[in-house]
Amino acid sequence: MARYYFDLHNEEGPTRDEHGTELKSREDIPKEVTRILLDVARDELPATDRMTIAVTVRNERGEPVTVASLVFSNEWLDMLR
Repeated sequence: MARYYFDLHNEEGPTRDEHGTELKSREDIPKEVTRILLDVARDELPATDRMTIAVTVRNERGEPVTVASLVFSNEWLDMLR
């Protein structure tokens, strides 16, 4: 098992993961990133029409492994008339 750190970047700024999560393999990273992005989106999206949420994953040495993001945009069509 390897420990990975999932740093969150949202409207509140960056939040560094100091504890990390042990995963069986590198192939488990996308599943964990997806869970984090959806949890944050569920909590934060009703408050805004536009938002980008990103997660940067670091390995045990602190080196970035991957970054994933979720972009939300809501446009009110009746406001354009």
